[in-house]
Amino acid sequence: MKAFTYQRPTSPAEAAAAVMKVPGARFIGGGTNLLDLMKLEIETPAHLVDVNGIGMDKIEPTRDGGLRVGALVRNADLAADMRVRRDYGVLSRALVAGASAQLRNKATTAGNLLQRTRCAYFYDPYQPCNKRVPGSGCSAIGGYTRSHAIVGQSEACIATHPSDMAVAMQLLDVSIETVRPDGSARVIPIADFYRLPGNTPHIENNLAPGELITAVTLPKPLGGKHFYHKVRDRASYAFALISVAAVVQPDGSGRVALGGVAHRPWRVAAADQAMAQGAQAVTAQLLAGARTTEDNAFKVPLVQRTLASVMAEARKA
Repeated sequence: MKAFTYQRPTSPAEAAAAVMKVPGARFIGGGTNLLDLMKLEIETPAHLVDVNGIGMDKIEPTRDGGLRVGALVRNADLAADMRVRRDYGVLSRALVAGASAQLRNKATTAGNLLQRTRCAYFYDPYQPCNKRVPGSGCSAIGGYTRSHAIVGQSEACIATHPSDMAVAMQLLDVSIETVRPDGSARVIPIADFYRLPGNTPHIENNLAPGELITAVTLPKPLGGKHFYHKVRDRASYAFALISVAAVVQPDGSGRVALGGVAHRPWRVAAADQAMAQGAQAVTAQLLAGARTTEDNAFKVPLVQRTLASVMAEARKA
């Protein structure tokens, strides 16, 4: 790990301003992803701004019946909150499906949204990777691609987003609150937060330089039955090959989002509209235009079968 300087600000605005003062500075909260990347020298920030002492760690009701979740709320606390378990079951289930209990006790809401891909080529500094070194090439293309994207990829990157929590939040249409280095605040709908790789896979979201996530707002509850089914190589401590987050209403309508198939949590409006038509119709909309390889072509039928399982469970419940 390369040497770095360290700072503990006293407010979100001070933290955002501090990051802009030192080139290459980064925020650090739980550190469950950033510290690993620093140890491998994949990320080498010159300065760390520790945001743990500035609040942002509460779960509070909103006026319209939703919840405002502070950026520093730990994953374990969010999953265990009775309001989340009762009204946002898909989110609680997604959080519990992610990582280990030890990591959930440390990982934060904002950090989970911002975690970087677990593509093996990204983690190998001896392999070209456009996400790590823009313009160097993508070793995954033509390599071993079992865990890689089948939709939304580009000629520059076929990595997938690793978060379980973010898939549930995409399904719930959360809003992301931020503060910028000049002290101004804004709200970003999660539908506008993540970017597809295009020619700039190293730019993963639409945060401006120095912009700090302060909270995530959950809209009022959707009702219906909530599901998060994660398919992985091991029963625990593994990232999703594919995951299905769904809310199913009594009439069979609902909404669905996928993990493990794209550079960002994947949701398609036409798939939501097809929910009452069954798993095959929904899969056709979700994975329209899918580009698979010999290694990851299994993901297409796996999505359909997992969706079918969710829908069958919804009918029984």
